[in-house]
Amino acid sequence: MDIRHDETIHEAPRLTPHGPWPRISLARVPYWVYQDEANYKREMQRLFEAATWNFVCLEADIPNKGDYRTNHVGVLPVIVVRDADGAINCFENRCAHRGALIAFDDGGNVQNNFKCIYHAWSYDLAGNLRGIAFERGINGLGGMPKDFQRETFSPRKLRTTTLCGLVFATLSPDTPPIEEYIGSDVLGRIKRVLNRPIRVMGRFTQPLPNNWKLYVENVKDTYHASLLHTFLATFRITRLTQGGGVLVSPDGGNHSSYTIAIPEGANATAYKDQRIRTDQDGHFALADPSVLESVEEFGDHIQLQILSVFPGFILQQIHNCLAVRQVVPRGVGKMDLVLDLFRLRRRLARDEPAAAEAAEPGRAGRLHLHGRRLRRRLRAARHRRRRRPGVGDQDGRQHRRKPGNARHRSLGARLLEGLPRATWATEGAADGRRASRRAERRSTRASSTTSSSRNGPSCSTIPASTR
Repeated sequence: MDIRHDETIHEAPRLTPHGPWPRISLARVPYWVYQDEANYKREMQRLFEAATWNFVCLEADIPNKGDYRTNHVGVLPVIVVRDADGAINCFENRCAHRGALIAFDDGGNVQNNFKCIYHAWSYDLAGNLRGIAFERGINGLGGMPKDFQRETFSPRKLRTTTLCGLVFATLSPDTPPIEEYIGSDVLGRIKRVLNRPIRVMGRFTQPLPNNWKLYVENVKDTYHASLLHTFLATFRITRLTQGGGVLVSPDGGNHSSYTIAIPEGANATAYKDQRIRTDQDGHFALADPSVLESVEEFGDHIQLQILSVFPGFILQQIHNCLAVRQVVPRGVGKMDLVLDLFRLRRRLARDEPAAAEAAEPGRAGRLHLHGRRLRRRLRAARHRRRRRPGVGDQDGRQHRRKPGNARHRSLGARLLEGLPRATWATEGAADGRRASRRAERRSTRASSTTSSSRNGPSCSTIPASTR
């Protein structure tokens, strides 16, 4: 939001202790913009809840009917759900009755409807109010008025759209189509990475003690990356001396910055020459350098790409590691950074060798799964762990003896592992008494068998002399 155009500031500057926006330069941003509570509330209404597209989930999160995710559009809690006809709906996660959350979990499946836990009002997969507990009262008393209309008491609904497996939502009917909103240059960079279906690998949330705008600005700042992050500079993932560039949408809201893996030439020692802290080559190393191995999947040698869609969506590609970041404001001075880690689904087995050979000749056998480039090594390790069948084993496998009490198969002995050593004597004694009783029973049965063989005919047809 360009606060210079906020009429409430210019027409009545006395209403704010901060005064008007500085007129000297567009590059001068006063600190109060990141600290003022009234300004923060305006941002939530005029940015997140206005004519903008907000990322709400991945299509892979909700593949089936009734699958849902909960999220936020600014400070507005929302539910994103797959309908029976395959459509994706989004509505406010607040019950129309008392404003309680309709869904508490991060996601799941509800089959046909959501039900508010507070007063059991229920909603269908489109967010329409469908049921009210005791709507007609009890014994003619209480209940809703006869002219009550459920359709007028549903949560706010958002318009949704999908792009390359991403789901966006907006509250405004004036928001332009997503392709127009993003711009052709940045849109092309999204399609470059998300060129086939994805599989979600994990999700985590990182609370940050800062205003949400600072993180958005940080994402667009290409100057800091190799000067702040030792890992990126030392292993030459991104350096200012490498190739690359920045693409910006016509309105300035969306961007894509990228680094190309090309030789640095005469600038290869520039970081050392200027004694840049993050260049730790020769001092900072990995025990297993193979974690830096990557596969050229996109044919353009771009090894890092950071892309943003205003107001709070970020798509990252660092070698073969892909993730979506979402900025969720939590107050003037705090926010949540939600990261969804995913990988592209594998090509069909018959297509994979040809595609790999075309992307990088001579390496057709390399893995095309993000984060699992060492699949062949893992498979070999699994084979090495397998043991040949042992003679006399019941199921054709040898059972390795576990150390200590764990090798005993009795429950009592296994339970000892979780107890303090001081209690072992008591538990061990009880286990020993049970073992003694079992031995006595076996001895008794053996004695009775021997006695019957002496007094009666033997069950065996083998002569006693050969037994």
